[in-house]
Amino acid sequence: MNSWNHAQSAARKWGGTPDHYIDIEEFIDSSKKIIGDVRHRSVYHHTEGVWLCQRVFGRVLEIPRASGEGTVQVPVRLVAERHILEDLGWLPSPADYLEGMPIKTWMSGARRTELPLSHLLGDKGP
Repeated sequence: MNSWNHAQSAARKWGGTPDHYIDIEEFIDSSKKIIGDVRHRSVYHHTEGVWLCQRVFGRVLEIPRASGEGTVQVPVRLVAERHILEDLGWLPSPADYLEGMPIKTWMSGARRTELPLSHLLGDKGP
């Protein structure tokens, strides 16, 4: 499901228009910019991604009532959780994604190399 479809789904559930939700939906799917397959979901489609959405977008969205009088408060966490549930059918944690990841030597810093300062400064040395 793409971000716009998620926004439409949220609008049907909580009211308002897809435009009220699209920023959250696009944020969750923004990892598609760097990973072009379903592995992109490992970046934000999990419990920490839900909390990150709340930090970025605030605790609630103020959605105008259909009557035009007042607003409804929709928790951002619920919008983010719904997106993930629509895509995956459950709400994984980051650990669920990492469970099968092999541990590589470079992850411990074992391949660290030291470069001379002149190498880092290029032609702009002291």
